[in-house]
Amino acid sequence: MQRLFALFLALPLLAAMLSTPAQAFSPSSPKAISAQRGPAPSDAQIDAAIRTKLAKSKIGKDGFKFHVQRGIVTWEGNTNVIQHKGSATRMARSAGAVQVVNNIQISAVAKEKAASNLKRAQVIQ
Repeated sequence: MQRLFALFLALPLLAAMLSTPAQAFSPSSPKAISAQRGPAPSDAQIDAAIRTKLAKSKIGKDGFKFHVQRGIVTWEGNTNVIQHKGSATRMARSAGAVQVVNNIQISAVAKEKAASNLKRAQVIQ
């Protein structure tokens, strides 16, 4: 009886999925992206949003440079904190960038520090 009831509930969902084009379910399709985000912000809007976020963020002290062209944000600079590179990428994405080119260089000191932290975290069997 329960299986019959579950089947009865699943049939409308199955019918809806079969009648909808597969492209609508693809997360990389332009329709899916525009439906999720709405209209794309202009380069000036992305630039202003990043500048505002950068002023409030710890990574603002690293002196990173960036430019926006056709929705693509390109970062340049150097950092002693390995996490700041990822933070810059996330910042650009949250500001509306359609793509991020992150050319931020991580210092040798930061790489050594990260490597030493990994060595301490190894599991002994």
